[in-house]
Amino acid sequence: MRCEDASAAPGGSPAPAGGGGSRFGRGRRRGEAEVSAAEHAAGAPLGRFLAKAAAVTAGLTAAGSLFGLVRDQTIAHLFGAGHDSDAFLIAWTVPEMASTLLIEDAMALLMVPAFSHALARRAAGRAGLTRREARAQDPVRLLVGATLPRLVVFLAVVAAVLVVAAPAVVAVLAPGLPDPRLAVECTRLTALTVLSFGIAGYFSAALRAHRSFVPPAAIYVSYNVGIIGTMVTLHTLWGVRAAAAGVAVGGLLMALVQLPSFVRHVGFGPPRARRSAAPRSQRDRDRPTLIAFGVIAPVILFAVFRQSQVLVERFLAASLPSGAISHLNYAQKVAQMPMVLSLMICTVTFPVVAQAMAGGEREKARRRVERDLALASLAVLMGTALVIGYAPQIIQVLFERGAFTHEDTLATAAVMRVYGLGLLGHCLVGALSRPFFSTARPTWFPAFAMGAGLLVNVVAGAFAVRWWGTYGIAAANAAGISTAAVLLLTGLGPRIIAIHVRTVAVSIGRLAVAALAACATGWIAGPMIPDPLLSAGLGCLLVPAMFGATGMAIRALEVTALPGQISQLTQRFRNAR
Repeated sequence: MRCEDASAAPGGSPAPAGGGGSRFGRGRRRGEAEVSAAEHAAGAPLGRFLAKAAAVTAGLTAAGSLFGLVRDQTIAHLFGAGHDSDAFLIAWTVPEMASTLLIEDAMALLMVPAFSHALARRAAGRAGLTRREARAQDPVRLLVGATLPRLVVFLAVVAAVLVVAAPAVVAVLAPGLPDPRLAVECTRLTALTVLSFGIAGYFSAALRAHRSFVPPAAIYVSYNVGIIGTMVTLHTLWGVRAAAAGVAVGGLLMALVQLPSFVRHVGFGPPRARRSAAPRSQRDRDRPTLIAFGVIAPVILFAVFRQSQVLVERFLAASLPSGAISHLNYAQKVAQMPMVLSLMICTVTFPVVAQAMAGGEREKARRRVERDLALASLAVLMGTALVIGYAPQIIQVLFERGAFTHEDTLATAAVMRVYGLGLLGHCLVGALSRPFFSTARPTWFPAFAMGAGLLVNVVAGAFAVRWWGTYGIAAANAAGISTAAVLLLTGLGPRIIAIHVRTVAVSIGRLAVAALAACATGWIAGPMIPDPLLSAGLGCLLVPAMFGATGMAIRALEVTALPGQISQLTQRFRNAR
């Protein structure tokens, strides 16, 4: 199934979601709150599409996260939290960095706007052309022909270099590792994901710009299934190397699961003989989109700085006792689940924001961004309260079996509670970076903000690890990402979209108060029930209830408007069927 809305042309504007109830604050000019009946009529199909696409994306994202948990549980069960798992996690740094650069951040932030602009040019330039002429001069196909082959060649070379240079890579990532040989062998297997992730990320960006969300949302299900299947099949023969081989297999599946949809909706460009039919100026206009330094460098630098936080953590933890890297990894994977789920709406609406910016509809882009910030902040703070309040119960239910001991549970849960302090920052960085890269030419400000956050992380981590070990590393991560989030929030209005920064900050503050009350409730109530599964299950009801009650009491607009939003989304789904 393809989530699309055929009646919404590229550059179409989003319908106001939730009747405007999710907007930050009440201090708006009356004219901004009023939307004409004609605009409602035009935006309604897109609103239903966004609701349906968000639901499908949420379902597949949740499934991917569930399989990710099964993957981590399998790793913990088979290899515990010791030398073998540390070696694999060092090797896993390569695909984690590649995922950020080639799927989640750089590729999406670069190519979704590129394809959105190409779609807008396609819609504007088809008048008076025959089908053959339109196909030969199609800006989308010209873009693919100018970028995809070069990308594949470049990434294949990078993957080969990493395979050869694996000993040097491990020495840089974990200089304090006592025996690096196993980490080197695993790194040579995981390095293959540089190519597969790059192709998968390119396919995802193109399909999302075409409003096809199901295949991109399914990639992490495929990825984790590949890892789990390979581990279960080969762990008795290869040990932890089976996990590294599974990463390589999963990366291949990420590309294959999207290939049929990419061929059907995008294609691989016009035949070489027909490319001359397009004017040279048009081909040159599309060609620099991926290879021009001024376009690609700000995006890549931002993504590198963002993912480098993981490099800093593992670099600092390599000299700590065995298992420290594993505790940090398990804690981070579970803690970030609310952040991943909260950003699904931004993933769906990013092409809409990019198309609105391409069409000069900045007011509609502003409304969309503010709604996204409202929903993402509400979701991540509610999830943060649950993660911090019930950390021991969650880790015990998920991981405490096989080689993963109760001491590992306590250490991981304590680290996860510290990580939770930075979840709002991670969410805001993900949500706020997208508008910066929605313009035709990306800005350097997100890279500057992320670089400042990374500097805070490095300095604070190097200082704190001496006294507090893994807790100091996690606290430094929270401080660094929160710094970057504040800079992005204050810098978005003057540079890209004139959002109301003060009202946004006040609304987030109210939601944070509600999260604090819910977290304290869970922290106190969790240990009262000895059974961890029952305790965590009841926490999934208690924490949202306390969050909602506190939000209502302090008049947090996003909480008070939530019932109406749910009602409208339900109605949209009924109309979309």
